[in-house]
Amino acid sequence: MKLKSCLPCFILLNMIAINSGFGENASSSNIKEEKVTYRSGDKTFNGVIVYDQNLKGKRPAVLVVHEWWGLTDYPIMKAKELAKLGYIAMAVDMYGNGKIAANPTEAKDLATPFYKDPQLAKSILEAAQSKLNEYKQTDSHQIFAIGYCFGGSVVLNSAKLGADLLGVVSFHGGLAGVPANKGLLKAKILVCHGGSDKFISENDISIFRHQLDSIGAYYKFIVYPNATHAFTNPSSTATGKKFNMPIEYNKKADEDSWKDMKMFFIAILKK
Repeated sequence: MKLKSCLPCFILLNMIAINSGFGENASSSNIKEEKVTYRSGDKTFNGVIVYDQNLKGKRPAVLVVHEWWGLTDYPIMKAKELAKLGYIAMAVDMYGNGKIAANPTEAKDLATPFYKDPQLAKSILEAAQSKLNEYKQTDSHQIFAIGYCFGGSVVLNSAKLGADLLGVVSFHGGLAGVPANKGLLKAKILVCHGGSDKFISENDISIFRHQLDSIGAYYKFIVYPNATHAFTNPSSTATGKKFNMPIEYNKKADEDSWKDMKMFFIAILKK
């Protein structure tokens, strides 16, 4: 097996010990968190870049796209977890100026323009990617993107529109969007879907998979039994009760999907 020489030892060892969770025990004192700004069009966006400052050299990078609520603490926490695994990660702001929705109505208003215009989402994601590429720790040839709910839609559509990414992972993300195009799609795809997600129809799933199958795309579609929409977010149960939404946290599905994401990354990096 030939591994890419630029991978840090931390990630190489994590490849060997993936099932034991090696890498997640890195000291939090090693983790550097930096607030950054970037621009797309006439708007300014506020992101957070996180990495292990004790690791030397370039490393694979991951863009983390938030739920429709905006750049809350949750995607930043996920970026920190990725940094502990040896990646440099960026929690991306899609709405501008770190805007966060207070309720589902505000969230829908903020997210709708991106559902209507996936190219807009791609341009903002690429602006974030350009900022991440400014860091000397970033291997610009090994960049992934993951997204949650709304963020899952963003990374899937951006990939299908030709974003320059090695792979994308959607956690309980929307599947409706732009059709798959063999001439544009570069990224490999992993979809982590809740088996009890009431926001995603069986028709959406069928169309999504048929489109990818029709162009011979590399993708994995994993279903987690009894998991609802937003199953990875520990606060989703309380949020669901507060706003009468059919969402709740599922610890097993959260842990299993995170492991599946790590194995997906590793499989790609081995090649």
